Amino acid sequence: MYIFESERLGFRQWLDRDIQPFSRLNADPEVMEFFPSTQSREQSVAFIERAKKFIDDHSYGLWAVDEKASGSFIGFIGLTQANFESPFTPCVEIGWRLLKEFWNNGYATEGAKACLEYGFNTAGIPLINSFTAVTNVKSERVMQKIGMKHIGNFDHPNVAEGHVLRPHVLYTIKRPD
Repeated sequence: MYIFESERLGFRQWLDRDIQPFSRLNADPEVMEFFPSTQSREQSVAFIERAKKFIDDHSYGLWAVDEKASGSFIGFIGLTQANFESPFTPCVEIGWRLLKEFWNNGYATEGAKACLEYGFNTAGIPLINSFTAVTNVKSERVMQKIGMKHIGNFDHPNVAEGHVLRPHVLYTIKRPD
């Protein structure tokens, strides 16, 4: 069932049963604090369909993640391609979004480490980036915990000029030799 696992997490392709909890996750203003807006059920379904296709088309993606002990869907962690206009794109990006009842358990860090290992060793990706709004110190801390290095800041071109979320931090990590 799982494409790969970490100690407490299972990474898999998206299923229809993920729609309801993922829609709840994306509608939660606290979870979506560092995004320009929450997302509707329709937007969540469209995200899932894009993620499924990306996983089918590549050897990696933004995987649905379960807490193995309970079997509960907790959100997504994974790798995708960032293609917006910037000096460092296109690139492979690592990211995560978890239901808040699963925050503060180390799942983002554990899952991101497993995804880096998969990306480097299974998918053969040489370099992985991550970025977030400068105000999102929790996600930036995860980037640091998984060994990524801060290489600069940039204004995200898909966020309106003057918006508090436009300034972003950029982190990177290379495949170990």
